[in-house]
Order: sequence, then structure tokens, then C-alpha cells
Amino acid sequence: MTVAKYVLTFEDDFSGPELHPGRWLPHYLPQWASREASAARYALPGTGLHLQITGDQQPWNPTFDGALRVSSLQTGCSAGPVGSPVGQHRFHPGLRVTEAQPETWLYTPQYGRFEVALRADLPPGYLGAFWMIGVEREPGQSGEICICEVFGHERDPDAFRVHFGVKPIHDPALTLDMRSARISGSPADLHVYSAEWTPHDVTFRVDGQVVGRVPQSPAYPMQFMLNIYELPHLLPGGQRRGPWPKTLEVAWVRGWQRDTGEFRGALGCPQRL
Repeated sequence: MTVAKYVLTFEDDFSGPELHPGRWLPHYLPQWASREASAARYALPGTGLHLQITGDQQPWNPTFDGALRVSSLQTGCSAGPVGSPVGQHRFHPGLRVTEAQPETWLYTPQYGRFEVALRADLPPGYLGAFWMIGVEREPGQSGEICICEVFGHERDPDAFRVHFGVKPIHDPALTLDMRSARISGSPADLHVYSAEWTPHDVTFRVDGQVVGRVPQSPAYPMQFMLNIYELPHLLPGGQRRGPWPKTLEVAWVRGWQRDTGEFRGALGCPQRL
């Protein structure tokens, strides 16, 4: 694919025997629980990443997130000291830091085009998602760009639904603008979900086709969040059922940014597309 005026600044096809430590932190908001409780379940079969919910997996934060289970990778982490309310993605007012976290910035771009290729062959009660959150060096830098959410129950023999958009979280400059589109085919097939983020708007695509444009833009760096959730309120009968594991298959993740001649890092010299 050609992406005019951009250079490739992040790429992972998960072909190695281990996750690249310079690209991913295999936890979900560990400051609100612990690294142990928030650790991702995953497999690297040599062709892509399998993010998993397993039969023996426990809820990551029962106090504030109930029975929700999640396996997640993220590209940054920041939080205040233990007992502090300061931390990324503060989804409940009662949250306090329960485990100190080293400040980690692996990939935190501001503006660009960001894509994931994945297969979301999920049953009802499960959600595959790829999104971005503000790094929150200041409390208001907390907005979210939701590149894709694919729910297991929103599919039929001919199509499925994908959700995307912008969420303010605690950013007073943003308003909630979430949308959805019906996509022909099966979520079990490989689809590419992307967001092109500029200082003025965010344009969303599925398989290269525009599905929506949100006319607002977070004005600060953001990090990736890539995850599979088990949502207890959507489980049929409210019951967990096998077979296990439930798996989100990720073929690759890529990020492009405007060519300023300054990008280096893990990819070495910029790759112009």
C-alpha cells in the first residue's frame, strides 16, 4: 500500500519468538491493579500474535471493573505514586495507583496513520479492539481515538459491525463521537482497520475504504492499546463457556507519520511510502 507523504515509524508482524520489548508492554493499565493481575495472555506462533482470554484467567480489577477480563498490549505507561489518583485512562473516579510503574514511552506519536490487520473470530461476550489514548503528561491529555471495536455478537452470515470514533475521557476540548459501519464478509477473515489522524480530524478506514471522519482531533501524543476483552454483561446467560482460549489474531500493526526527516528508532532509517 502507498501512503503519500508519510514514513513508516512503527511496524511489528510478531514473527519473533518473543514480544519486542522496545515496542510493547504486555499489560493493561497496570497502575490500577498490578503487573501480575494485568498481564496479557498471548501466543506467538511465528505468524502474528494471538491475544487470548483463558479459562483460568481472573478479572484484572474486580473492585472497579467487576468480572471483566482482558489481555492487552500497550506502548506507554505513566502514573503517580502509590495512592495517587494520577494515571492513564482513569475510567472510574475511585481509582488510585496500587502499584508504582516506571515511566515508559515506547511509541507515542502525535498525528499520522495507524493500522492493524486482524481476525476477530469471537463469540458473543468478547471484544477485539485497537485504540489510542493520550499519554496524560497533563490530566487533560486523556482523549481516545478508537480505531476499531469488533464485538462477537455483532455478526451475521453476510457481514459484521465495526465501531470507531473519538472519546473525550477527561479532555474538555473533545466531545464523544462514536460511529459504526456494517462491513461485508466475516470478522474471522483478515481485515485492515486504520485511522488517519491530523491536527484537524480523524479519518477511519476498513480495508482501505473510508467509513467515517470525525471533525476533531486530540492535540497531544498518544499510545497504542491492543486488546481482547471478556465482557460479562454480554456473555450468553452471564456464564463463561469453553472451548478455551478465546483468541484475537493480529497479523501486524503499523504506524506512519509525516516525513520530517527526523524519524529513526527501532526501525532505523525511515521507510518512505
